[in-house]
Amino acid sequence: MTTPLIEPAVFIRFEIIPEKPSAAELQVVFKLAAEKPALGEAGAQAGDTVLLDGKTALVSLGKPNKLIQDSFRQAGGGLARWLEQNRVSNIHLDVDYLAQFPVADSLPALLEGLLLGSFRFDRYKKQDEAPSSCQVILHASQPDAVKTALWRSQTISAAVNLSRDWSHEPANIINPVTLAERAKTVAEQSGLRCTVLDEKDLEALGAGAIVAVGKGSKTPSRLIILEYPGHNPPSGAKPVVLVGKALTFDTGGYSLKDVTNIQTMKYDKCGGVTVIATLRAAAELKLQTPVIGVIGAAENMISGEAYRPDDIIRALSGTTIEIISTDAEGRLVLADSLTYAQQKFQPRAMIDLATLTGGVVVALGRNRAGLMSNDDQLAGELFEAGEQTGEKLWRLPLDDEYFKLIKGDDADIKNSGGREGHAILGGMFLKQFVDDGNPWAHLDIAGVADSPKDLPYCPKGGTGFGVRLLLKYLEDLK
Repeated sequence: MTTPLIEPAVFIRFEIIPEKPSAAELQVVFKLAAEKPALGEAGAQAGDTVLLDGKTALVSLGKPNKLIQDSFRQAGGGLARWLEQNRVSNIHLDVDYLAQFPVADSLPALLEGLLLGSFRFDRYKKQDEAPSSCQVILHASQPDAVKTALWRSQTISAAVNLSRDWSHEPANIINPVTLAERAKTVAEQSGLRCTVLDEKDLEALGAGAIVAVGKGSKTPSRLIILEYPGHNPPSGAKPVVLVGKALTFDTGGYSLKDVTNIQTMKYDKCGGVTVIATLRAAAELKLQTPVIGVIGAAENMISGEAYRPDDIIRALSGTTIEIISTDAEGRLVLADSLTYAQQKFQPRAMIDLATLTGGVVVALGRNRAGLMSNDDQLAGELFEAGEQTGEKLWRLPLDDEYFKLIKGDDADIKNSGGREGHAILGGMFLKQFVDDGNPWAHLDIAGVADSPKDLPYCPKGGTGFGVRLLLKYLEDLK
């Protein structure tokens, strides 16, 4: 066996110049240049930071033949970590030099990496010292264009970090009621219209699925609707409806989760908070397309009022559902949310996001979310948006043959069909609540909504997955 060749990495060079005698206060001059890596640096991953001497350091972009937008995000994330660790006060970035790299939108990607990589959720920790802050000074021959790119990156990154921040909050802080209150505040700040349906409203509508899931909790279910009318949309433009699962905590109900799997269930609301964050960003970016957010919020708990296996409930659509597992609750919340979206609005397309199944993690790991759809064009547009933003998807089938696994014995359908094809069965269940002719996509984000380890531009915990993907999709709509 021959020794494999190791391709040299491409690096970004920046010089470290002490601003004060104290080593804790440094000024960084950030200068982009293709450098030959020093001994031992070949093969460095994008975002790796290498200190060459007391004055010069390099941030890797990875292998030169594999440069993509995400290489620059990862480099920005690596730089953000380095700046925090070394408590750097200023960096100067010559953005014109980025033009040498044959990658579109490398500057916004680098800025996103810096902003996303600096996120920390530490409000409940004692602060031993004041958090470090770093001023980024951009130098460019076309400052107006750079200002626009910076503003856009800041807006998008702030939305992602909002989603991350809320996803980290535990269930004693965010429950269906307090999530609705937060959504109202976001709406007021961003010029969105917000409507909240409480449990009485939902019962009156006949939304028995979402009501049933919240029966066991002292904080009952809420359906949160955010409306963005679009910025000068064409006459008669139909909205894209984003539907989010927001289980603020999921015990599994009477189908109780074990000690290990019940941990991190605060992240079961990630789909819903991502929809809220995306609506805020859509308004701030003044996207042309009208966008509606429908967030089904519930807490799946155990009590004398909780729903049980073998119960039969009637969804908003009139479909009866036989409960096999009370831990397959997210699809119940989404079923009524999807039905409401179609009854209330005339969607151009519907996209739901949910931490729905462990099966998608088994199938795809933590690199891609599962994509299921009844429309090839919509699926293709979402897939391409994911490739460009680094929030990647992989399409799974929804063949009609899968339905027989969830066909009900004593009701129209069952809410669980076993372990085989688990993620697909979740999508097949939701498909039953989508009207014929309505383009729809289901994103199962269970493997990517949170991370058990630090990522290149996201610390351990909630990732905010989906915000950048959805905004890219919405921006590219014709």
